[in-house]
Amino acid sequence: MNAYVFLGPTLPVDEAREELDAIYLPPASQGDVYRAACRKPQAIGIVDGYFECIPAVWHKEILWTMSQGIHVFGCSSMGALRAAELSAFGMEGVGRIFEAYRDGALEDDDEVAIAHLPADRGYQPTSVAMVNIRATFQAAEKAGVIKRALRRKVERIAKEFFYQERSYQATFERAASRGLSGQLEALCRWLPTGEVDQKRLDALEMLRAMRVLLQSDPPPKRVQYSFEYTANWEIARRRAGRLQIDSGGRADAVFTDALLDELRLEGDAYARARQAALLRFFMLEEAGRQGIVPTPEMARAAAQRFRRDKEIDDRVKFERWLGENGLNHDDFLELMKDEALLEWVRDSTEIDTAALLPDHLRVTGHYARLLARAREKQHILESEGLQYQSSLDAGLTEEELVRWYFEKHLRRPVPTDLAGYCRLTGFADEKGFQRAILGEYCYTNRRPRAAPTSPQTLS
Repeated sequence: MNAYVFLGPTLPVDEAREELDAIYLPPASQGDVYRAACRKPQAIGIVDGYFECIPAVWHKEILWTMSQGIHVFGCSSMGALRAAELSAFGMEGVGRIFEAYRDGALEDDDEVAIAHLPADRGYQPTSVAMVNIRATFQAAEKAGVIKRALRRKVERIAKEFFYQERSYQATFERAASRGLSGQLEALCRWLPTGEVDQKRLDALEMLRAMRVLLQSDPPPKRVQYSFEYTANWEIARRRAGRLQIDSGGRADAVFTDALLDELRLEGDAYARARQAALLRFFMLEEAGRQGIVPTPEMARAAAQRFRRDKEIDDRVKFERWLGENGLNHDDFLELMKDEALLEWVRDSTEIDTAALLPDHLRVTGHYARLLARAREKQHILESEGLQYQSSLDAGLTEEELVRWYFEKHLRRPVPTDLAGYCRLTGFADEKGFQRAILGEYCYTNRRPRAAPTSPQTLS
């Protein structure tokens, strides 16, 4: 079977595999369906998905997936929501919960939302979905355990709870506080054997529907709409990256979490990396807003600079670097497209960014120190006649001056791409960089010339 299914707390994976041989992935979040679709399965099923603190799966990535000939199913939870919203476009919804959303009987997202434990604890639910409570109370009414009026009362009470706090016990306790305890005795006795897990039932039904479809070796999905490619979609698509599946059929999400845990354990390193990632995010957003799509030439130039800076120019080093960073050649090309966009944003916003740097220095506590040093340097260079020197006046060639700055002042090798270094550090060009380091050399060594030369003026 060539299928991917996004599954979490609704159904254990072992039970799901009894119904459908597929690759089971964690609950879907933004970009996950696109990443799975890039591996070209015949079908994708969405049961569970993240929301609230983690961006939810896009509608557009599902539309794109179906436009690529992939059958997309949804049920039970996030899958039911997206299927109801996109059924007119061909997404295949399954189960009673999907039908209730599609027909307007349900509208609120919190009907399917629950709280649950993390992946390493099997996504064990810690609250009960409202759709399951409704299904259970309706079954109790049908079995003659409670009357319709009472069923409606306890449903309304359950609905009052925030989804993370919703449970049968909490519902019954609140109902008892409102004088309904005597009427609930039969329901409480019936509940242990009568509870209905509608989300689980719908998930099993969807997996069976996917199995039947795939056993028939269906043709690619055909849609009646034309997918619109936009600059924002291009940026979002590339930012989503690719899904990595290990030899055991597990998705890279687990490994990403472990990686970030290692970063978090390094103290302030996580905060710095997150700040840089946030900047990267907004820079790519700005490129998308401006409608900039990187050309092949831009990507190639970015790749050349990157490989030169990382000293991975030769093939052996480059292939090793790809392996160490979990990338293939296509992944690297996508990364370099982003690097090209970032460089475009840096260049186009240089003036605006520089205007904001003093405020950044103030809030980070560096402004006063740098201002005091700049004033002292200016005063000393002017008072000792050093401000108009050339490198030759200081007794150095330009090459020696650059070598002094990097090797003795910064204690690092001279960059192979000096122009790129100047651009990265905000200098207009190499001449501006050399003027700055000449001033630093004179300030640091403080050797005045015998006869300083003043700039020529017209009188």
